Amino acid sequence: MSEQVPRRRIFLASFMTLIAAGLGFAVRGGILKEWGNQFGFTQLELGTITGGGLVGFGLVILAASLITDRVGYKALLVLAFVLHGLSAVVTLAATPTFNALGPAATYWCLYVGMFMFAVANGLCEAVINPLAATLYPKQKTHYLNILHAGWPAGLILGGLLGQLIVGKVRWEVPMALFLVPVAAYGAMILGVRFPVSEARAAGVAYGRMIRELASPMLLFLLLLHAGVGYVELGTDSWITNITNSILTGQGFLLFVYASSIMFVLRFFAGPIVERINPLGLLFCSACVACVGLLMLGWVESAALVWVAVTVYGLGKTFFWPTMLGVVGERFPRGGAVTMGAVGGVGMLSAGLLGGPGIGYKQDYYASRYLQQESMPAYERYAAPSESRFGPFPEIRGLDGAKVGVLLEPDGAAELERTVERLEDQGRTVEAVERLDRWWESTGRPNAAVDQGPVSEARIYGGRMALKWTAVVPALMALGYLILIVYFRARGGYRPVELAREEDA
Repeated sequence: MSEQVPRRRIFLASFMTLIAAGLGFAVRGGILKEWGNQFGFTQLELGTITGGGLVGFGLVILAASLITDRVGYKALLVLAFVLHGLSAVVTLAATPTFNALGPAATYWCLYVGMFMFAVANGLCEAVINPLAATLYPKQKTHYLNILHAGWPAGLILGGLLGQLIVGKVRWEVPMALFLVPVAAYGAMILGVRFPVSEARAAGVAYGRMIRELASPMLLFLLLLHAGVGYVELGTDSWITNITNSILTGQGFLLFVYASSIMFVLRFFAGPIVERINPLGLLFCSACVACVGLLMLGWVESAALVWVAVTVYGLGKTFFWPTMLGVVGERFPRGGAVTMGAVGGVGMLSAGLLGGPGIGYKQDYYASRYLQQESMPAYERYAAPSESRFGPFPEIRGLDGAKVGVLLEPDGAAELERTVERLEDQGRTVEAVERLDRWWESTGRPNAAVDQGPVSEARIYGGRMALKWTAVVPALMALGYLILIVYFRARGGYRPVELAREEDA
């Protein structure tokens, strides 16, 4: 690595991009309620706005990775910096937009802001993984783990800020705080010379990079990383809700605790890899994650739930960055293309399989439990229509809006406030009116007898979903074991090294 390339500064800038992503993601989750209160949005509208922060994330990574080696790392990071800034401008314009144009324009203002934030994050993810591998070619797995400690760091900061200041100051204040790490990485990359990728430095043609995607070994690794996306990000999207139903009021603390485990341990991947190699680390992680998810599905006491979250946090810590490290070490000729494929597949799996799949399992088991315990309660709280996930049978799960009104501490009061806000704004939202009529005519009169069975059904559904999710890391462990045996039969796992020219 040329002395003209300040790799520590560039690496720190890459780290800051993940802090910005995690911080913005966590804070956004904390201020959704305030957006509902101020702008009169329903839960459906808020959910769609939040989706704007996830839609296309994986596709952006895939698309950007195809041009990263040609365009260069710095150009895409500058574009991400601009989009991060513009996303803040658009999002923070929500209040004046609401005052001038009303809720419909405000909805699109927030949605577009979240979508721009997602695109910026996708561009960063497409760049920083191959960039870290280029900066530290002899310690790829170690430094990719350190790099990805930035994500849980952002989640922790955003979660703590949410607890400390959300609701106490205007929502624009915590929302704008992700601009601090954005400004930091922007300042670090401006005026700095970036390296070219290993593949470009070694003179690998673009067509050769693309052909790496057809490697059977890489395809097998992509399949395994789809499991990583399902287990890590898919489970994380539900874990707070599930643990909060088991230990009321502690879901957020458990999430921050698990994120803290991830943040700390990712700095120590290097010494572990030196002892057992990346595939050994991944195999052990898959086994521990499987045990952690099974424990979360079984244990009941508060102390054991915290132990289960500890085991789960240990298991998931090394998955994502170590998989990137393996691909970077075994397929250096693929450059950003192969590493982008890994990130993109993981994100797509989390969004298309993990989140919906775990949600489906919760619906399936919660509805079955409630039908067995109290059919009248099930009829009152069943969703209005059936839903399905992939090849699995159609089910009528529980209506989340109705369950929220019944079980959330201020669910009924929040519904009443929403109705009043809409009336003050002269708006008519059929879903809210229908929910309010149902609550007054059916829900409230039966709330005392329904609360117990519905609460138990929700807990049972969450537990069963986690138990079945444990199958995924079990299969991943088998896959990693196959790779360990494969490489051992060929003399052991070793990184592939490319002859490279000195950066000019």
